[in-house]
Amino acid sequence: MSIEIWDVLDENGRPTGKTTLRGQGVLKSGEYHLVVHIWIISSSGSFLIQRRAEDKKLMPGEWAATGGAAVSGEDSFTAAKRELFEELGIKSDRESLKRITRIKRRSSLLDVWAIVCDIPESELVLQRSEVAEAKWVSKEELCKMIKGGSFHNYGKEYFDCIFEKSENLRGAVIYES
Repeated sequence: MSIEIWDVLDENGRPTGKTTLRGQGVLKSGEYHLVVHIWIISSSGSFLIQRRAEDKKLMPGEWAATGGAAVSGEDSFTAAKRELFEELGIKSDRESLKRITRIKRRSSLLDVWAIVCDIPESELVLQRSEVAEAKWVSKEELCKMIKGGSFHNYGKEYFDCIFEKSENLRGAVIYES
């Protein structure tokens, strides 16, 4: 496993000129690192979700959003594009990948991205060190998983935003196999 270096950002997402090593120490008040989530939405409104690998330190074996931390030098788009390709083998570009919100958390700025994509599960290329499995689910199935505790609960406001924005994005299929 390689060492991850993160840029330290201010509350507006601007680099402070400092970096930190993943897992080394705590960021000071007013310092943040960038995290990205990517939601893959089919043209029919299903969501492609993934189950984290069992040996992950954080949320092992849990169903969760695709994503991760930006590494030093990456902007939000570059991090989202990289994570989407690394974890699921899905290619994207500035046209297809849309940032839908930024959420300020205790020590991170979370940029949530979405892409409309109809890739079959059989064409996914899973990064086994990160992803145990992936599957398409309906909004109703996802809500049941969240309520039942098998999908990570990022909070009501988070999911309200995902569901609202996903409705707006589905006009055009960006990717077809």
